[in-house]
This record gives sequence, structure tokens and C-alpha cells, in this order.
Amino acid sequence: MEINYKFKTKPYAHQLQALKKSWKKHEYAYFMEMGTGKSKVLIDNIAILYNKGVINSAIIIAPKGVYRNWLEKEIPAHMPDHVEYKTAIWNPAPNKKQKKNLVELFDPCYELKILIINVEAFSTKKGVAYVDKFIMGNLCLMAVDESTTIKNPKAQRTKNLIKLAVNTKYRRILTGFPVTRSPLDLYSQCAFLNTHLLGYGSFYSFQNRYAQVMNRKLGTHSFRQVVGYQNLEELTSSLDSFSYRVLKKECLDLPDKIYTTREVELTPEQKKVYKDIAKYAIAELESNETVSVTSILTQILRLHQVVCGFVKHDQGEEVEIKNNRLDELINILQETQGKTIIWANYQYDIKRILKTLQEFTGTDSVATYYGETPDEERQEIIRRFQDPNSQLQYLISNVQTGGYGITLTEAKNVIYYSNNYDLEKRLQSEDRAHRIGQSNKVTYIDLVAKGTVDEKIVKALRSKLNLAQEVLGDEKWKDWIK
Repeated sequence: MEINYKFKTKPYAHQLQALKKSWKKHEYAYFMEMGTGKSKVLIDNIAILYNKGVINSAIIIAPKGVYRNWLEKEIPAHMPDHVEYKTAIWNPAPNKKQKKNLVELFDPCYELKILIINVEAFSTKKGVAYVDKFIMGNLCLMAVDESTTIKNPKAQRTKNLIKLAVNTKYRRILTGFPVTRSPLDLYSQCAFLNTHLLGYGSFYSFQNRYAQVMNRKLGTHSFRQVVGYQNLEELTSSLDSFSYRVLKKECLDLPDKIYTTREVELTPEQKKVYKDIAKYAIAELESNETVSVTSILTQILRLHQVVCGFVKHDQGEEVEIKNNRLDELINILQETQGKTIIWANYQYDIKRILKTLQEFTGTDSVATYYGETPDEERQEIIRRFQDPNSQLQYLISNVQTGGYGITLTEAKNVIYYSNNYDLEKRLQSEDRAHRIGQSNKVTYIDLVAKGTVDEKIVKALRSKLNLAQEVLGDEKWKDWIK
């Protein structure tokens, strides 16, 4: 089926196929691995339906680490120039400009109206009420990006979203891997599309069909426990009628290296400590007659540690600050499959990540490779990571130790939990996964705290700029620290 539509950015073959299969269906699932460009497919789908006159608005729902990316990057990059559109991003306590944008979404107009909102807002009365009002006044497409965030049918946000979705004309879900722990994860994601799409009106009837459940007793209490799964070929066949599935390795025209970022929101405690240290750093540097690169980088390093979730006192003691970084890392790992390198700049980070992943995935699935790793164990760790049949899935390292001279081509994903500002080390670390012998497309993911030195470091590295040169001259360092 041909689509009479002028693309802003040329689609890859798999993106065009996904669009042809889905564009006019009222409910559809894009099960497309991270890095295959599912965001573009959704934006083109929205634009086509708007051009046809069957919708006048869209709601894009995404986790906190992703939702701003739609506003700042994805929509401007892929929405065709001939489509006039207005966007607003949800904020429960909006500033003057944000409030104006949210109010203007209700103005009668001929523009395509797009609301971007984080999935967490659907646990709040305020968020639900705003979206309900928006849906009732419009012909709407509603989409959930990273739809595993609504896999729990008992969660309030899941219940609210399923209820709201009933009054929309079109619904979409997007995720790389819809099943993170159990095939039962599929129920509420598909119920958002249509509560009867899989043929079962309740989670319990769905569970009885596809899970093996036994009654257990614990003292005087009895409970039902899932002990296995059944009829999975039937379930897969049911999904085929309303979903498109693709992996990076199947997309021959994709670039070998794919870059993306995940935003990490600072906690109130981090914001306060960051502001205090930045204020001190400016006063300290301004008090010196001459400012050296070393002194500037030291202050940037202190701010970066705060962003990563800890402070290091003069005596060497490292103290954790409440932060969202580890939670975002786990979110990413749930959305991806295959072996993954996790680069962390600080030993404190490496140890925290190791402890968290051992609890989350088990001790056999994760290893570290850094200064404290015994020499006699290092080769065995690399061998296990490079063995496709090994249980070792996650390798945590720093670029100082693991960034040179080793081959890690089994990796499909490379996550920069905390970046080193050295450009050469960044380039070398990227090449551990992308070198001769790599048959996978590699996705590089940077965790970034917006409006901090974290964002500036990543921007400099992506632009292949040397940070030491960037901070000198005309008091450029103030732009980094303020």
C-alpha cells in the first residue's frame, strides 16, 4: 500500500514497512528495538492522520527520562514542514511560558495540537484531569512510549490510562521489548490499545489462559503462584495482527553506530547541593589572579559528582545524595536486550551499579573491570563477556582501565552512566564495541542531567571538542559552572 505523504526525513526500509502496516489502524504496537527509530514512525503516523483530517491532536506519554526528548529533538526533526503544529509539555507546577502553552492547547485552531506528558503524571489527579479534558475536546491519537511502564495492571497510572484511552480515536504503544519479566507483561499494554484486543476482558482470564498457576499455602494463608507459561505460540500469533516487530540486526540500512540520550532529573537535594557548590566554585576561581585548566576542571569534576549522586569531602569520604540515576539505568536495561557495556567515571559509581545489578539480575550476569579488578581475573572476564553463551550480560568499567586494548564486540549496547571529559578516552571506549569483528549495530546511550555540567560534557564529546581547551579564554569557564 502506497502512502501519499511527503516525509521530512527519509525513512529506512523497516520504518516505511511499519508505517504502511499501521498508519490507518485504530490500535497498533511498535515493538521496535532501541535504535531502530520508532519515534519517527509515530510522528509520521500522526502527521498522516492529521493530513487525512481524522485527528486534530496527539498525546505522547513517556517516562521522565525520555519525554522532553520528544519536544526538543524528535518532533522538530521529523514532523513535516507543511504540518502546522503546536506543542506543550506537561508540568504540574508550570512556569509562565509553560502555563500559557498548556492553556493554548485548548484554543480552537487548525493546527495539530500535541501534548507531551510523563507517564508518572497519570498517578496524579491533576494530570489525569488535564488529559481527560484535552481528550474530550479533540479527535485524538494517544501513544505510550516505553509501554512497559504500564505493564502492571494493578498500578493506578495503568488503570487511569486504560480508562482515558477509551475516548481516543487512535492508540499506539512503543517499546523495544514488551516482555521484561513475564509474558503477562503484555496484558495491560494491549489493554491500553483495546481492552478486548487479545480476547480477554480481565487480567485474570488472560493469566489463566497463558500462565500455569498453582495454589500455595503459607501457614494459614493461601495464594496463587505462577509456576510456568503455556499457549505462547497462540499469544504470539494474536500479537501479529496489530504489531510490528524489528531488531537492529534485521535493519541492514541502519548506521553501525546509533546515539541517543536519556535525561535524568535531579532530585531537590541534588539541586540544592549543586547550586551551593557552583556558587562556591565561582567565588573560589574569581579570587585567583590566574585561573588554570586544572583548577577549572577540578570544580567541574565536583559538580559532575553531584549530578552522579554523591559528594566527595576533602578528607576523601564519599557521601551519597538521593538521585534518580540508578533508576534510569534500570529502566534502560529493561528496554534493551543483549550484552551491554556500562561506562562509569567514578569507582563510587561502579560499586553502586554492581550492587544494584547483582540484586536486579543476579551475580552471574554482571562483572566489573576497573582498577580494583585483580589482574589474574581480567582476561577471564573479557572471555566470558565475549562468549555469546555465557550468562555474563553486563560489564561495568571505567574508560581509564577498560577503554584501551580490549575487544568487547559482543556488546549491542553501550551506556555512559557517567562520562569522562577526555575526548580521546571517549573515542577509545566507543571503539571497544565497534571494531573489526562486530556484527551488531551498536547503540550508545548517554545519561544526562539537563542544565548541568553533565549536559555540557556530553555535548562537547559528541561534537568532538577537547574540554580543556573549551573552558579557557574569555572566562568561558563561567558558562560551564554557573
